[in-house]
Amino acid sequence: MTDRLMLLDSASLYFRAFYGVPDTVRAPDGTPVNAVRGFLDIITRLVTTYRPTHLVACWDDDWRPQWRVDLIPSYKAHRVAEVVEGGADVEVVPDPLEVQVPVIRDVLAAVGIAIVGAAEHEADDVIGTLATTATLPVDIVTGDRDLFQLVDDARDVRVVYTARGMSRLEIVTDEVVVAKYGVLPSQYADFATLRGDASDGLPGVPGIGEKSAATLLAAHGDLAGIVAAAEAGRGMSAGVAAKILAALPYLAVAPRVVAVAKDLALTTPHTRLQPLDADRRERLAGLSERWALGTAVERISLALDATA
Repeated sequence: MTDRLMLLDSASLYFRAFYGVPDTVRAPDGTPVNAVRGFLDIITRLVTTYRPTHLVACWDDDWRPQWRVDLIPSYKAHRVAEVVEGGADVEVVPDPLEVQVPVIRDVLAAVGIAIVGAAEHEADDVIGTLATTATLPVDIVTGDRDLFQLVDDARDVRVVYTARGMSRLEIVTDEVVVAKYGVLPSQYADFATLRGDASDGLPGVPGIGEKSAATLLAAHGDLAGIVAAAEAGRGMSAGVAAKILAALPYLAVAPRVVAVAKDLALTTPHTRLQPLDADRRERLAGLSERWALGTAVERISLALDATA
């Protein structure tokens, strides 16, 4: 089996699990465990289908880094439950999901799946760094289009896109990005900057939608080329140039917000998947009994046994 690294956008997946499995699924003490079970089943499906040899659960140590907010104050502002002075803001997370996150971490540790985060950075940045520095082919599992900027056929980096559900997973390659958006993956961050993204609180350039953004990038290559052309009054209509010039303060900072980090100093633990040894089986059995994880634990155990 050819070695292959799989990087999980963990929050994206456990949110999907939470909303995909009824919250009537509970432990003996009444604690909901639908996200825990669902997340385990997602991992089982991914490991069984795509056969990674290495796996990392990438984590949001800071889901809304202050340095990104300083550049664009509206960044993810609509998802803030509580502002914390001098610390990480609290994200809006349903209480029945929030209580499950520590359980998810415990179970991942028990089955030997590495969890990697970085201070003042999001899981996207961890994924960007690990995907860029990997010496193996990479599968990035996410429902976030922003990570399309990392797709690279030449390095065999692709996205397993979950937005349409786990039964309709889509493999995103260079060709798919070009077909969907009319831009190369290497242009996708600039494309997203121009278009904006309401789900992340990124305003974009007023009056510039997906088609206009793709047309501008096809003509001028990147944001710097677009701005230079607008300032020179060439290669676009006067109206479009006026929109670009009016948005220069935004365009001066937004690319740093949209682009994922690729050079974090990460301490990456052992990432190779392997069958559970006796100690891990005992630990996992204890967690399974406490939280009533049942067949979800059995299924992931079998999937890991098959990695031998």
